[in-house]
Amino acid sequence: MSSGDTAGVEVPAGLPHHGPDPLQGHPLVARLARVGQLMRQADRDHPWVLDTAVVAGVFLMFCVPDLVDDGDPRELRITFTHLPVAGTLALQAGLLLPLLWRRRTPSVAFALIAAVFMLQWSLGALLRADVALLVALYSLVLHGRLRHLPWACAAMAGALALVAVRVSTAVSVWDAMFFLVSAATAAVALGLAVRIRRAQLAVLRDRAARLEIERDQRSRLAAATERTRVAREMHDIIGHNLSVIITLADAGGYAADVSPDRGNEALRLIGDTGRQALGELRRMLGILRERTGAPELNPQPGISDLDALCARIRAAGPQIVYRSGGELNALDRGVQLMVYRIVQEALTNALKHAGRDTRAHVMLTVAGSQLRVRVHDTGPPHGTGQPRPSHEDGHGLAGMRERAALYGGTVTAGPAPGGGWIVEAGLDLTPIPHTSGGSA
Repeated sequence: MSSGDTAGVEVPAGLPHHGPDPLQGHPLVARLARVGQLMRQADRDHPWVLDTAVVAGVFLMFCVPDLVDDGDPRELRITFTHLPVAGTLALQAGLLLPLLWRRRTPSVAFALIAAVFMLQWSLGALLRADVALLVALYSLVLHGRLRHLPWACAAMAGALALVAVRVSTAVSVWDAMFFLVSAATAAVALGLAVRIRRAQLAVLRDRAARLEIERDQRSRLAAATERTRVAREMHDIIGHNLSVIITLADAGGYAADVSPDRGNEALRLIGDTGRQALGELRRMLGILRERTGAPELNPQPGISDLDALCARIRAAGPQIVYRSGGELNALDRGVQLMVYRIVQEALTNALKHAGRDTRAHVMLTVAGSQLRVRVHDTGPPHGTGQPRPSHEDGHGLAGMRERAALYGGTVTAGPAPGGGWIVEAGLDLTPIPHTSGGSA
């Protein structure tokens, strides 16, 4: 396999490899590879040029000597028929011109050349241009359909038998057939070898192209997954804290008119909430910058932080009741982050859509291998408030479902039978692998 043929082809993993090629990277090899690429490109753009060059080369090497030297080969001691120049040119044209179509219609070209070849030997003439029959056979094996090869070999055998009989006065038929069949076999073997090599190169190029596409798809998928994760984190952090800040700011404006102390308390809570949001953003950006950082150096909120979360929401107005049961702190850190974000999103939605006068009940339980999260708010006291997003709308609900799906869990959200809104999440803890908390 030449370096020009393999240039630009990436050999996939798993194929046999026999160590580094000592010529790999040599300037001469690179130059030859470049020349080979240019020649293949030129042949694809102008295929007639190569075919015409082959015909011209055969004419100069084998036809011109027949025109200037009409003597019989002395080593054969056979007298052949001497044709006039016009007859010789006609036979040479019949042998050479079909080679112009040897790659487009190799079967037709071989049939025409074989017919002219047998006509020539039937006349008893000897032409060096007979080499065109071997070129046509090689081209048929390389470019034609392999199902045409049997009849081509049969026609070749008949033509060679005719030659062997014609020269039998000088050499034995078997010796002549051995020589002629060897030449034909070499043409077939060369054609098959080149055909197999090109097929292997095509497979390598196709595999390299598919690997490149797969790598590109994996990169795109990884980028999309990362964008989704960042968008989910940004929504959870900024959306929650901004909702709390806006509610506190609105309430603080009214409270300042009634009691300056309550106004100052609202401002303090706004500052604490803003600092909390800034800390979480810095932590998330640090994780994104340092992809190799240990999870322990980048702590994420967990179930132990739910008390502080409920306190911040409670400070904005809603009445929050938080209850838990079971070994919650022993849960995987990724699961704890998932639970924290689901509760955070549910309470933020309650504050946003039901208002600061709503009541919310948060319940976390671990019973056996089942984890249950339930957040139920009573809704606005007089049916006011913003409409809730449907199951298909809202980045928050989609983010909750995505987080739960990472661990094989489910999330449902919808109107509660007695009024208000309910969010429930369920997770089977048995098959969960231990993953880092930063991956949720």
